[in-house]
Amino acid sequence: MKEAVKNRYEFVLFFDVENGNPNGDPDAGNLPRIDPETGHGLVTDVCIKRKIRNYIELVKGGQEGFEIYVKEGAVLNTQHRKAYDAHGWDPKNYDQLRKEQKDRLLTEWMCAHFYDIRAFGAVMSTEINCGQVRGPVQLNFGRSIDPVVQQEITITRVAVTSEKAEKEREMGRKHIIPYGLYRIEGYVSAPLAQKTGFSEEDLELLWEALVNMFEHDRSAARGKMASRKLFIFKHESMLGNAPAHKLFELIKAGRIDEHKPARSFNDYEITVAGDKIPQGVTLIEKL
Repeated sequence: MKEAVKNRYEFVLFFDVENGNPNGDPDAGNLPRIDPETGHGLVTDVCIKRKIRNYIELVKGGQEGFEIYVKEGAVLNTQHRKAYDAHGWDPKNYDQLRKEQKDRLLTEWMCAHFYDIRAFGAVMSTEINCGQVRGPVQLNFGRSIDPVVQQEITITRVAVTSEKAEKEREMGRKHIIPYGLYRIEGYVSAPLAQKTGFSEEDLELLWEALVNMFEHDRSAARGKMASRKLFIFKHESMLGNAPAHKLFELIKAGRIDEHKPARSFNDYEITVAGDKIPQGVTLIEKL
């Protein structure tokens, strides 16, 4: 069995978008998400987790221990049934062991076989019950460094939808942000990693996914997106050597010229107060 992560981590990822929509809001006509009070762009944790899952599935290709639980077209109860089949149990009648023991074995099997359950956790207490798991890897919402501008671009299509259409072409719209630099923060809990079996190999795969996830997620709607900087705080202990918010405050990003709108990553400067990193914490840069 692989050794679980023994150190606490926090991380900060900077990524950007150029002429694209990083995370549309279906309740707002798929416009890029924004904070209505400040105008800053938002990207949900769910969006980033989806890209991480897709990267793991691409790289590992369904290898043992690296299956993806939440993926397109998956039926979750069917995923749960795999754990019962592995133990030779019928979900409707499995009295071979005491309930607590059964639940533990089912949950352990799911953690061992699905990377995203080991990492992010899952609520598997549906019709076919495999318990609940609180994952060691957690993400906040991503937020742009500056307010972003939502633009609606009109496009035309020379092919029509229906034979009954009277026009020879149809109109459509794309929603973009000309440019936005986003910051997202995350956490890795060693005590929770011990419970799910999230290993050092899993952790390295997480860093790899954060660096490369946009490289394999291209689409015209998302424009040009890229991971720009990944900062990792590694604690010497399992419980940590400094509060997370104080570590996050050591990394700042700002526009070099406040008098003109940002249109590339080079318009920003990212600074790290390296001399203020607390004892027992190591800063690692992956980009």
